[in-house]
Amino acid sequence: MTLQAPIDRRTDRLLRAAVLELVEGEPRRRFPTVLHAGVPGRSVRHVDDPPVLDAGMRADVVLSLLLRGAAAAQPPALWLTRPGELSPHDDDLRWLGPARWAASALGVPVGLVVVTRRGWFDPVSDVRREWRRLRRPA
Repeated sequence: MTLQAPIDRRTDRLLRAAVLELVEGEPRRRFPTVLHAGVPGRSVRHVDDPPVLDAGMRADVVLSLLLRGAAAAQPPALWLTRPGELSPHDDDLRWLGPARWAASALGVPVGLVVVTRRGWFDPVSDVRREWRRLRRPA
């Protein structure tokens, strides 16, 4: 499932929390790509280091994460954290197909969202949200 504007409040809060978790929890400028399933603060994750090269294995990883992430939220969110800008990168596209297959196999309306320190975006619909300086709400 791809995100369409306008974004509902739950999704907006969840993705903002994912960006904030990355900003506060990852001190390195360069870090490996990580796939998350669940909700920020209670997600299961796969660190893609070294990168999984086989699409079938990536699909199995996503399927496993979605099954385990469903314990934290129904439906679980699925997001990829990585360094860099809010534009499509090879890692995003490499995980997109397996993520769509796994979500479809489980019948969960979940799409892959890419999260960086600057914000988030859906690589299919290009719906996005960016911040110059993200702060924790008071």
